[in-house]
Amino acid sequence: MRLISLASKSMLNRKASVLLTLFTIAISVMLLLTIERVRQEAKSSFSNTVSGTDLIVGARSGDIQLLLSSVFRIGHANNSVSWDSYQDIKAQRGVSWTIPISLGDSHKGHAVLGTDSAYFEHFRYGKKQTLVFAAGRAFVNAQEVVLGSDVAQKMHYQLGQQIVISHGMGNTSFHHHDDNPMTIVGILAPTGTPVDKTVHVPLAAIEAMHSQPKSTPRMIGKPKQPAGHTHDHADDHAHHDSHDHGHADEHEHHDSHNHGDADEHDHNDSHNHDHADEHDHHDSHDHGHGHDKPDTIAVAVPAPADLHGDLIGEPKQITAFLMGLDSPLYTLQIRRNINNYKAEPLLAIMPGVTLRELWRMLGLVEKILLLFSAVVVLISLLGMLTTLLATLNQRRRELAILRSVGARPRHIFTLMSSEAILITAAGCTLGIALFYALIALAQGTLQSQFGISLSISLLSHYELMLIGVIMAAGTLMGILPATRAYFYSLSDGMSIKL
Repeated sequence: MRLISLASKSMLNRKASVLLTLFTIAISVMLLLTIERVRQEAKSSFSNTVSGTDLIVGARSGDIQLLLSSVFRIGHANNSVSWDSYQDIKAQRGVSWTIPISLGDSHKGHAVLGTDSAYFEHFRYGKKQTLVFAAGRAFVNAQEVVLGSDVAQKMHYQLGQQIVISHGMGNTSFHHHDDNPMTIVGILAPTGTPVDKTVHVPLAAIEAMHSQPKSTPRMIGKPKQPAGHTHDHADDHAHHDSHDHGHADEHEHHDSHNHGDADEHDHNDSHNHDHADEHDHHDSHDHGHGHDKPDTIAVAVPAPADLHGDLIGEPKQITAFLMGLDSPLYTLQIRRNINNYKAEPLLAIMPGVTLRELWRMLGLVEKILLLFSAVVVLISLLGMLTTLLATLNQRRRELAILRSVGARPRHIFTLMSSEAILITAAGCTLGIALFYALIALAQGTLQSQFGISLSISLLSHYELMLIGVIMAAGTLMGILPATRAYFYSLSDGMSIKL
């Protein structure tokens, strides 16, 4: 204990060089732990993107290419799957559920995914977690859209607003479907997966936008609204219908089942009856006060039974589809049947197996990152060794004085070794603190930009092992100057020559 106290006081006398060495070790430890944590969390985030899915089916290409394009929205699928083939495979024995996926459109850089209601029912991520709505509901007809959490947050969208889908992936859009605006009816809770960056629309909407002649003014009779405005449930009516209905509510609200303009509103009557209270309140506010308030307050859009429509339409092809089977025993059999499908060349992959193959391909990159961080740690420890050796010759008088007061050569050896251990331990401690501070600062950016969720948790066994290796290396680095000091104390005694 006295030697440790003596070593601490000795380092305080050389605090400039000691602090520089300590910070070098701390930064290298922070870098090593950060790379390792990001590597593990990135692998975990990829693995958690889709779970509970037995097979992913698409046009024949490569396993990894199909996985990246269909699940991670990375790259593009070269070909598509015909709708007839999808229906045929869906009807096979052992298939529990399927989720059709149609990609190729975007909205301001965010991928647009066409699907049906099975997506919200059967899609799983993480540890088989279901999709949860932070606000609103799932779409029920072809004029509605559901946003991922990142899309809504980044674009500041709210329920009731209308958006326009563009043809083309990423930031490259070849054509804007501005004649077919869609209403936001749901916003999903964050998942830490590509779902957060995705705009979800019904398959019927994709088909209608792509097959509709340009002369057609509206896909589904939806009135086009100025950009930047939010809309309430009254958007489901044409403008003149809303005005007439408001007029009727203003003068005949006591009889909500007797409209003076019944002939003009036959297609809206059941909708108006189901939501009379909501329209009464809205119209009395808007008409009674002369539109004093702007209509930019987003409101939840209910899902009345009479507005439920066809979510699929008659598509000719889709990009891919996810499959869940009744039993894992069917997996290999159905996969073999799909890979040998005669109607068209298809490919069925098992997500877990393909992910492991992907990480094997990226294994070299992981090793390079670890090697880089290990080299940085080694350089910092060599810097500590250089500092101890450089100051050793200047401390020969100090060592001689210690010998004169009774210190033996082994005490000198322990003293010098203790200094190296203390510097390394302090550097590791500071490095761990900087590591947690960096995670806290970068957490939001990594989550929003790359979908990597970094958790502030205790060091794992592997990370603790890395710290132990650094401590051992620091101890070994201290043996060389300690050994030299040991022999200096034997030869110099009190007759040191300056």
